[in-house]
Amino acid sequence: MQDLLTNPLWKKTTIGRPLPDSPHAVAVSLPTWESVVGYEEGREKIIQKLETGYPRFFTNPMVKRLFAKATDEVAEGGKRAVVFPTKAAAQRAQRYVERRINGATRIASYEDGLQALIVPEEALGVAMEYWRHTGEIVSSRQADDILNEREIDGVSSVILRQQLAETTGAALDDHFVFESGMSAIFASFRAVMEQSPSKKTLQLEFPYVDGLKIQEKFGNGAVFLYETEGEDFDAAVRRIQEGEFAAVFCEIPSNPLLRSVNLARVSEACRQGGVPLVVDDTVASCINVDVLQFADIVTTSLTKWVSGKGDVMAGLVTVNERSAWVTEFRNFFNEATAGGSLLYKGDCKALISNMKDFPTRVARSNENGELVADYLAEHPAVGRVWYPKYVTTHEYQLVRRNSGGYGGLISFTLKQPRKMPRVYDALELCKGPSLGTEFSLACPYTMLAHYFELDWAEACGVSPNLLRLSVGVEDGALIIGALARALDLG
Repeated sequence: MQDLLTNPLWKKTTIGRPLPDSPHAVAVSLPTWESVVGYEEGREKIIQKLETGYPRFFTNPMVKRLFAKATDEVAEGGKRAVVFPTKAAAQRAQRYVERRINGATRIASYEDGLQALIVPEEALGVAMEYWRHTGEIVSSRQADDILNEREIDGVSSVILRQQLAETTGAALDDHFVFESGMSAIFASFRAVMEQSPSKKTLQLEFPYVDGLKIQEKFGNGAVFLYETEGEDFDAAVRRIQEGEFAAVFCEIPSNPLLRSVNLARVSEACRQGGVPLVVDDTVASCINVDVLQFADIVTTSLTKWVSGKGDVMAGLVTVNERSAWVTEFRNFFNEATAGGSLLYKGDCKALISNMKDFPTRVARSNENGELVADYLAEHPAVGRVWYPKYVTTHEYQLVRRNSGGYGGLISFTLKQPRKMPRVYDALELCKGPSLGTEFSLACPYTMLAHYFELDWAEACGVSPNLLRLSVGVEDGALIIGALARALDLG
């Protein structure tokens, strides 16, 4: 089977087949609309073909083996072991599970500093819910090394943080690396809640699914404004100014609608109300936008554009040295990361290698992204295109770097929405639930992220028939050709 990384356009793969050059690089191919529905509904004929999947949603085979090994070695009969990367993460998971099941669990120390949470069989799903929402996970690379008793040459996380500092412009010591992007967001949530433990948070614009779930499930609840325009936004700004919230969360631009909040206005309101502002810049990346000028904390999924390979998970928190809470946040994240990084040394090594061409890859995706967005905006079958060039453009320009572009992520719908499944089936691009890879990916985002709450998502402006494109570094004409053929067939 030819490698996706050397064959940038579509190839027919079995569902969920991993890339052949690495057991940690995953091509989760859901090639038809029906396979997406089957995956969400847990249909056996689809699930049995999945060899692997997105790590927070689908337990990697090596991680499954690690769980099984831990269960055999430290769990009593009728109990299951879920392995977490740190004792603190295991303790947080324990509290979450025990609240949900109204019963007792225990924690056992395991290999390589890992911790096993021992839960009743019937509570396994609850423990994995915590795993999914928080991103405090053990990577397949670490599990593989433990299972095979393999020693990995140590790689200092300082090198990684130095490279990241060169792109963000912040000081090295204000960068804190986590096991995943969601782990970075969850840590940021805990950091701001320490400052105001009795208040709710405010989410501005429609966010990535677990960004909102964390606020709803682990704090005092969230106030959610899915569109920052008009009187409702004016009212939210006044509430920020009055200090009502523990923190304000947003993405610039948002996933999947690529909308941007007016960060200048929100940041000023936050300063007036003494409210921390947490901004995620994953979708555009720090190459294209500078949100640190406004945010107290910036979160980034390094899994996406920074890595670009789809074979390593990691997250980043960057603290603004000018934040009113800079001392508190530095202390919190230093303690949370044991001095700067929780990333497994093997993953750290892979990420350092991957990000060498990060700026050039993003520049190429910017070019292709704008080309594809312009093509879709003019296509007679396309109903609407979401892309920073076309939506909330003024707000995006407030944070866009002088050398930055609009990014490589695009969402669109059709004038006849019911035709989208046919278009998706015919689309000759790789299809999978991620973004930021150097090869293009098509994703029926709402179906994958909100399948069991489609009506709610649609009420927030996110169509069930929305298709999200992560545009890679291939020849732009080839990408447009694939779209043209699919749209013609639709």
